[in-house]
Amino acid sequence: MTDKRVQLKAFERLLVIMDELREQCPWDRKQTMESLRHLTIEEVYELGDAILDNDLEEIKKELGDVLLHIVFYSKIGSETQAFDIADVCNSICDKLIDRHPHIYGDVTVNDEEDVKRNWEQLKLKEGKKSVLEGVPRSLPAMVKASRIQDKVAGVGFDWEEPHQVWEKVEEELQELQEEVKKGDVEAMENELGDVFFSLINYARFLKINPENALERTNKKFISRFKYLESKAKELNKSLEDMTLKEMDVYWEEAKNQ
Repeated sequence: MTDKRVQLKAFERLLVIMDELREQCPWDRKQTMESLRHLTIEEVYELGDAILDNDLEEIKKELGDVLLHIVFYSKIGSETQAFDIADVCNSICDKLIDRHPHIYGDVTVNDEEDVKRNWEQLKLKEGKKSVLEGVPRSLPAMVKASRIQDKVAGVGFDWEEPHQVWEKVEEELQELQEEVKKGDVEAMENELGDVFFSLINYARFLKINPENALERTNKKFISRFKYLESKAKELNKSLEDMTLKEMDVYWEEAKNQ
């Protein structure tokens, strides 16, 4: 791996290029934080895809795209003297030092759970009124549920054993079925939300990331369905013309690919 001097030189090169693009390129000059926002979100999702695919070359490229956006926002911030890349770096450095008193202070921890509890307690001491203030409102619902559960667990609001959480899942499933029998759509939606929330909590106890688990299933389904489509094309058929029994044959084949 390269040493720190080479790494810093590469980062300096990026900063210089960003200055040049902001000054000379009509597209880059036109951008604002608001116009970049949706692009940044897309880049982070693309990075997430590359990580799930374990494609290290693609991860490298996507990390570069995300880093570019960080530098871009910092450049825009510097133009109004609000902040620059040094402020961004120093801000996160200060936060990391403050939030790791077991490394940079005299606090003793025994394990990862102690670190997480300390992290949430320190944020409250910094002036936050709730441990949930750090959960972005715009997060996708599944990710948000995971973050909520992580944060409240960090201050001791949690189940003790996985079986307790599974019992809660079963309870919520029963309540959902009761509402399904009644046919009240709003009540069914509420209960289905409770089922999802409980399953996400159970995943946490199993140390499984539910977002990753569902995305892997999405990818698996897409792959198998594309195989089914390709087989239908080989037979000069459309899927609409195939029976479910026919489709199931190729679906089972796809599982073994």
